[in-house]
Amino acid sequence: MALLIFAAVCCAAPVGNAISAYVALKSGAQQDGGIAEGGSAADIPARMLTAYKKAAAQVGKYVPKCQGMRWPVLAGIAKVESHHATGRSIAAGGDIRPRIYGVLLNGSGQGGNTTAFPDTDGGKWDGTASGERAVGPFQFLPSTWEGVGQDANGDKSADPHNADDGALGTAIYLCGSGRDLGQRPQLEAAIWQYNHSSEYVANVVGWIDQYTAAAKAPDLKNVTVKVRTVLEAALSQRGVPYSWGGGNASGMSYGICCSPGGKSGTSIKGFDCSGLTQYAYARAGISLPRVAADQAGVGRRIPARSGAGALEPGDLVFYADAPGRDATIYHVGIYVGSGQMVNAPRPGAVVRLDAVSAMPGYAGGARLL
Repeated sequence: MALLIFAAVCCAAPVGNAISAYVALKSGAQQDGGIAEGGSAADIPARMLTAYKKAAAQVGKYVPKCQGMRWPVLAGIAKVESHHATGRSIAAGGDIRPRIYGVLLNGSGQGGNTTAFPDTDGGKWDGTASGERAVGPFQFLPSTWEGVGQDANGDKSADPHNADDGALGTAIYLCGSGRDLGQRPQLEAAIWQYNHSSEYVANVVGWIDQYTAAAKAPDLKNVTVKVRTVLEAALSQRGVPYSWGGGNASGMSYGICCSPGGKSGTSIKGFDCSGLTQYAYARAGISLPRVAADQAGVGRRIPARSGAGALEPGDLVFYADAPGRDATIYHVGIYVGSGQMVNAPRPGAVVRLDAVSAMPGYAGGARLL
């Protein structure tokens, strides 16, 4: 029933503020991160990605009951906290220079901090004995680091300014006493613990979803040039936020108000489902109508009774309140193969890879290529 509440939320009539990076209040800094078009694991410095993967593999030694830790979780945190230490030098051993410091948390109001935190480390990690500031690519307070810091690279020092140590400390912190981070509620609870902000949680989860999708990128080797053009265009938008009424043949746009569930896209630059399909197919020179139900009338229709196995990469995939009645189609995605589609699912989500079975009311597809 919950999914059906969003029937028709995907495709509003037409009329990058992508998810902005919200740096934790504990660091006092806010940056305009955005989600770059084409953002994927490719936007992570190789040495940082190595640290994330290493920490995900190591954390079971420290929190044996922890389940579901994977590198995109750590990448999501580091993206929001420091943009993966981009612009810094990362040594082979993982040391990051210059060091990353947040603002001094003295209650001045700078960067949004209104609470003073007394010094706990004598300036050892944060470079000042006059108060506290968050440190490293994962922006730990020294007092928090004291409880979770571990030596992950074997240099006999647990240093929050080291990529390996910081990633492992973050993994330990998120695991708590033994969470299952493969369960979305427990993952969100762990991120909430990291920063008590619903905006922060949504931002980090959006990045985790994007990196998870990137790790499962489909194989586009055996497709035609036009199919590849459409799929690469759609896949390049992974991580871009859903916007009710947003997007068109030219790309992302601000949406309109309001979906049946009351969600407005007016302040969100992104795509709804049919805006995304318009954009991707336009790259191959194909013009589509604006809403999903109308897009079902373009190309050769693939009936629902044929099953999802009849779909081929590049096909449109439709969902309806009453499958068999195209007038009730409320959603569209782009099939990429192996049972997956590029999908702009609903308000609060981002463009991502989903299983074709993830949406209710499968209504077949259409082949345009």
